[in-house]
Amino acid sequence: MQVALVGITGYTGMVLYQLLRQHPAVDEIHLYDHKLIQNEKLSEMVPAFYSDDTAVQPYDPDAIMADNQLVFFATSAGVTSKLSQPYIKADFPVIDLSGDLRLNDEAQYQRWYHKPSAPAQALNQAYYGLADFHSAHGQNYVANPGCYATATLLGLAPLVKLDLIDPDSIIVDAKSGTSGAGKKPAQSTHFTQANDNLQIYKPNQHQHIPEIMLELQRWNGDVKAIEFMTTLIPITRGIMSTIYAKVKPGVDAAKIDEAYHQIYDDKLFVHYSGEHLPDIKQVVGTNNCHIGVVYNPTTHTVMADSVIDNLLKGAAGQAVQNFNQMFNYQESSGLELQTFLP
Repeated sequence: MQVALVGITGYTGMVLYQLLRQHPAVDEIHLYDHKLIQNEKLSEMVPAFYSDDTAVQPYDPDAIMADNQLVFFATSAGVTSKLSQPYIKADFPVIDLSGDLRLNDEAQYQRWYHKPSAPAQALNQAYYGLADFHSAHGQNYVANPGCYATATLLGLAPLVKLDLIDPDSIIVDAKSGTSGAGKKPAQSTHFTQANDNLQIYKPNQHQHIPEIMLELQRWNGDVKAIEFMTTLIPITRGIMSTIYAKVKPGVDAAKIDEAYHQIYDDKLFVHYSGEHLPDIKQVVGTNNCHIGVVYNPTTHTVMADSVIDNLLKGAAGQAVQNFNQMFNYQESSGLELQTFLP
């Protein structure tokens, strides 16, 4: 099939393009950029693809829908809120890797993203594609989850879905590598600032919080809020979401272990390792999420350690998962990846 990709110059777009080039069902990839006015060679726009002279075309929704069977948007926040309408009106398949249509309320989007929202009708027609818990089959507009949201939701799911914890006690300490901030230069990601340093940022204000809350409340309406802290760490790729919560009376280590096995033993891309706590290097380069859990019987506190590659499981890899679901391809198609070593 033929697919379109809008937004090739960012880290997520680059990684998604690499995945799509090796996907067995993708015959041709058409590239577009909403900032171009004439064709440019990919090799000139993205030097990493120095041998690839594929044309990157100016953005044109009519051409995209005429020449492709699906479009991926790997654009920054505030773009698809303006560009989504023609595709929704035409019921044309879209996988949107930005956060523009993840929420279902205009005011919430404006509060967390500080940008004008897509129309309410568009928000209500988008589907939140947490691929390990829902299927995108039959959906037309998939809002791909955020990286922090993916790691945190997968870490919390058994505890929340099976009602094992005090819903008011959830604390998340999430850490990300610098690629999560995107390519645009910033003081916090300047080498001399990020290297040999830890930087807390957006405390309780990160834009992934509301999408996390929406999904948690779908699973368990008693969850009203979470404490969510984000830290920038001096690595390129990867997220570690460390989650703490108080368990309910009668819940012990055995029940927690049983819950994680129950939820994840049949999931291809989620690996539960019990009390063996994973590290980020185990998942970098893959579409996997690794989760380990320990329980402290003295404090009645459970701690879950959830790690992903933010550019794959947290973005491009999960987008391909959703793509496979939409078109009934094998779940692992295009995602049989190896961990980066050493």
